[in-house]
Amino acid sequence: MSTSGPLTGFPAEGLPTPQRFITTHDAEGRSVFLPTDSGDHQAIMVAGAASQSIMYSTDKVPINLNEEHDVKWASENQPGLHVYNGVCVRTIDFAPGAESIMHRAITLGVGTVCEGEFEFSLDSGEKRIMRPGDVSVNRGTMHKWKNLSETKSARMIYFLVDVEPLYVNGKKLEMEMGTLGNDYVSV
Repeated sequence: MSTSGPLTGFPAEGLPTPQRFITTHDAEGRSVFLPTDSGDHQAIMVAGAASQSIMYSTDKVPINLNEEHDVKWASENQPGLHVYNGVCVRTIDFAPGAESIMHRAITLGVGTVCEGEFEFSLDSGEKRIMRPGDVSVNRGTMHKWKNLSETKSARMIYFLVDVEPLYVNGKKLEMEMGTLGNDYVSV
């Protein structure tokens, strides 16, 4: 949990407001930008220890880019932790000192540090320190995150892609979100 009090919105205090630039085509077929914004479905998470904004999501792969199908779907549908058969790109701001519980998502979760420093821990006890630009590729493992600063918020962006059922030593693994699951709707 946060050591400095809960976050009250997205972005977290002290972090820049991210801008989202989505491209499309105009009536003449030229590449153009849709209106700039900061993502969809912003929310407080884990009793204020974190806040999120969905930067992109889609209901299936391959993605239907025709007639802005993907953009409309993303705007109208708040994804759960991830989207079955789809993709979810989520920015999460962590309050100073915030630490998640150990959890597992059955996804390919690619995380990149945008701001701050994080400790990325596995249930084996192994840990790595991640700094801006560092990338994690989480393949359905038990893990947790900790913002190492006791005074500043930190930011990660996650690309969550659905995967086939995952088996280890003949046992099918399941999502293990604990109380973190309370912050995600089901899609």
